[in-house]
Amino acid sequence: MADSEENNALFPIFILSMIALPLVPYTILKLFRAASKKTKCINCECSDCSRSGKYRKSVFKRITSVSTCGNLTLVLLWVIMAILVYYIKHMNSEIQVFEPFNILGLEPGASDSEIKKAYRRLSIQYHPDKNPDPAAHKYFVESISKAYQALTDPISRENYEKYGHPDGRQGFQMGIALPQFLLNIDSASGGILLIWIVGVCILLPLVAAVVYLSRSSKYTGNYVKNDTLGAYFHLMKPSLAPSKVMEVFIKAAEFVEIPVRRSDDEPLQKLFMAVRSELNLDLKNIKKEQAKFWKQHPALVKTELLIQAHLTHETANLSPDLERDCMRVLEFAPRLLEELVKAVPLSTRKSEGIAPFFQLPHFNDDIVKKITRKKVSTFQELQEMTIEERAVLFSEVANFTASEVEDVENVLKLIPSLTVEVTCGTEGEEAIQEGDIVTVQTWVTLKRANGLIGALPHAPNYPFHKEENFWGLLADSNSNSVWFSQKISFMDEAAAVTAASTAIEERMEVLGASPKETSSAIREAVEKVKNGCRLAMGKFLAPAEGNYNLTCYLLCDSWIGCDRKSSLKLKVLKRTRAGIRDGQMTDGGLIPEGGIDEEEEIEEEEDIESEYSEDEEDAQDTNKKGRANGRVHDKSGSESSGSDEE
Repeated sequence: MADSEENNALFPIFILSMIALPLVPYTILKLFRAASKKTKCINCECSDCSRSGKYRKSVFKRITSVSTCGNLTLVLLWVIMAILVYYIKHMNSEIQVFEPFNILGLEPGASDSEIKKAYRRLSIQYHPDKNPDPAAHKYFVESISKAYQALTDPISRENYEKYGHPDGRQGFQMGIALPQFLLNIDSASGGILLIWIVGVCILLPLVAAVVYLSRSSKYTGNYVKNDTLGAYFHLMKPSLAPSKVMEVFIKAAEFVEIPVRRSDDEPLQKLFMAVRSELNLDLKNIKKEQAKFWKQHPALVKTELLIQAHLTHETANLSPDLERDCMRVLEFAPRLLEELVKAVPLSTRKSEGIAPFFQLPHFNDDIVKKITRKKVSTFQELQEMTIEERAVLFSEVANFTASEVEDVENVLKLIPSLTVEVTCGTEGEEAIQEGDIVTVQTWVTLKRANGLIGALPHAPNYPFHKEENFWGLLADSNSNSVWFSQKISFMDEAAAVTAASTAIEERMEVLGASPKETSSAIREAVEKVKNGCRLAMGKFLAPAEGNYNLTCYLLCDSWIGCDRKSSLKLKVLKRTRAGIRDGQMTDGGLIPEGGIDEEEEIEEEEDIESEYSEDEEDAQDTNKKGRANGRVHDKSGSESSGSDEE
């Protein structure tokens, strides 16, 4: 073992190495990402959003956006590293290498008489008999005497001149890189080393893993509690009325944990009277309905009232405590809505009516009534008008000023127009049979009047950063079941390019395509992504034999009136002979070398005829479209109509 002082000197170096190994590459990676990161989206520039201060790039906003918990931890670790480097440098300057000539004040190669003369001179100055100072005594014993002996002894001097040390060649030494105070206990180095290994290398990671797993087991990948998902899927029934969706939404476990205070009773009573018309209460039995409403869990009552206050813009008169609770509710809302989209039955979705008008700035009930009287009954008709026609309508009917008209036009330019192209099929096969793995490929194209692809929606009253998200669903409306769902985002082009390239490469590999074909398909997909398309791919198990009229939904969580719905026909064939396609195997096993007899071929042809004779029209349509490959292209971006839709 090495000397304890040397071990103490190695401890800061050990700590510095442990911090620097992960910190340096992580910092370089983060700086590289920050340098290469570009603005992918532009927020709304209307007067409402500007007054909200959400996108105001003040110095304080920039500091707070940079001073996140992770960044502060990163800076703190670098400060610790700088302190350790300074300490190690200062410590190394204090550690002096044993130089006997320098100690005696002589030049290297001095003679014996010069060594003795220098020793006598220093003895008069530092010898304990001449100098009672304890420091002088220590310096005389540990330095002067040791240097004199090293230079006067022939063997020691030869070792010093040859190896740089009076004791000769120095061997390899090992020590414990621990601070000095841990090694002051006699004969305890082995036990301390064991405690260090067990505590730092075993117990600390184990405790961290237990804490992480105990917390993460309560949440899904979207940071939503498992209890919330269970409540949503339990309460969402196919027969659920649309007006009851809000009652299910507030049943989230995150909302139950909102604190309930006695001081909130009176403000909540006033808030109830302000938003009572928005609550789902039966006016015929209003007293009974009100009593039933207040008998709910207090946290759920508060949550519903705060949500309705936010939707009706009644949050200005909230107390400071209720404002904080409202901010907490709004912070949870986007994640919970994403999970609710997966659970909401398709039968609860209904038309928007005049709701899309209220997402425009400066619009209210009176203005909507005035505009809808002027042959603009739907929001789509308003969008299809020219800028000049809308300007005349807004100025003459709604009495908007020029700046207000400009605000409305800016928001209308942000509203996206979507088209969907869906393809279903079995990889490498012409038809879909029972039990096949069916691949769904969905290309969603987004266009805006202002030419942007990724943009933040107009949400001046929402206090947090909100991004656009879309959900692609392939569902059977008859059974009210979703076969495939995936979240689609247009905010990060680089991530979309990577995802599309990986998906196309995997598909081409399954199809057995050549490297040239694969490369060409990837280039085509990347070009489509850069032009405003996003690819959503997934798989599902083919159901039982039959014809299915599916519906492809594209739902938006930020804009009203942008949802798209298209129909898709899917035909599933009965699995043939022992579950193998194209007659490659017989009931008894592999096909003989001579082939199949004519009688067996005739029987198979008759079986195939009888299989398709049930629905000749569907068989003809299927043959025209590539037998069972379903495909639909919504070119206009509007709802497709026809007898096969819903």
